[in-house]
Amino acid sequence: MTLAGWIDQYTDRDWQQSTGGTVRYALIGLGWWTTDVALPAIAESEFCEATVLVSSSEEKATRIADEHGVNHGISYDEYHAGTAAEAYDAVYVATPNAFHLEYAETAAELGKGVLCEKPMEASVERAERMVDACDDADTPLMVAYRMQTDPAVRRAHELVEEGFIGKPVQVYGNNSQPLLEMIPDRDQWRLDSELTGYGTSVMDLGIYSINTTRYLLRRDPVTVESRMASHHEAFADVPDERSSFIAMLEDDVQMVCTASQRAHADTQLKITGTEGQLELRPAFHGECTLHASRGDVTVEISHASFEAVEEMREEFDYFADRLLSGREVYPDGEHGLVDMRTIEAIHRAAESGAPVDIGR
Repeated sequence: MTLAGWIDQYTDRDWQQSTGGTVRYALIGLGWWTTDVALPAIAESEFCEATVLVSSSEEKATRIADEHGVNHGISYDEYHAGTAAEAYDAVYVATPNAFHLEYAETAAELGKGVLCEKPMEASVERAERMVDACDDADTPLMVAYRMQTDPAVRRAHELVEEGFIGKPVQVYGNNSQPLLEMIPDRDQWRLDSELTGYGTSVMDLGIYSINTTRYLLRRDPVTVESRMASHHEAFADVPDERSSFIAMLEDDVQMVCTASQRAHADTQLKITGTEGQLELRPAFHGECTLHASRGDVTVEISHASFEAVEEMREEFDYFADRLLSGREVYPDGEHGLVDMRTIEAIHRAAESGAPVDIGR
């Protein structure tokens, strides 16, 4: 395919199999991401409808449901009891990490599809239990890696597959943000190890570099080395206010990544091959822009060049399309487990000061 032809197809839904139908979602966890991002994305979607909101109290859930024109607002206890189960087909789990498992298990028992936010859980063991619960109930499970539905990322993968950069050689990724400026609460769950899991910067931010690279290259990490530090008192309960790691991927592709929850906002991912280079900048927040270079040719493509594509809308529609068509889900739970095992290995490597092999 020529670059011109490739650009013409930039926003195509290459994954879509369904031509009609609706999947009704119950949204579990009503933080700002759900109310400000997920609900508007579903409202703009082709195959989705939000019909149930689930929160810590029925009063809160009902209030927010009324604000957004959603039919049902129920509490967590009511959800586990099966209240309004007839009103939804799938759940979107957007609670703090350490609570994902219990809501996925209930959805599996009720026969509902599960779209679970990343990282899957607070630990590898709990993520494995989620996969087992969904497998045992024959319930579709998808991990919400929204970058995999972004056109810039999907087209970058196609360029890699078609040999645009030659053989992949190295990767650099960074994801940083000033968390305490964004959410000025030192008691927030991302700084509580019992809720977030192994840490905060790699779990919440570094996972973007890890998973997007895995999607682009179809290569998984094999070994990792890592360094971490926490200086600010708000980060006393987590080890990785600042983090960096080196990973060796399959086929000896080397990856260097940094992530911090207390730094200037910046997101980028650069993949260099023997013949060319692809860079996503900004990569993970804002409108993802793709820079493709080979020889003396450089192409820059941003969302501004096309009708805006909202990756969360695409994510919800993608999962709905899989449910409506009966097609295989990607990324599924087994895919998400690789990231969980990689993150756990990164933290072990930081503790030991030595390279760690990633378990399977």
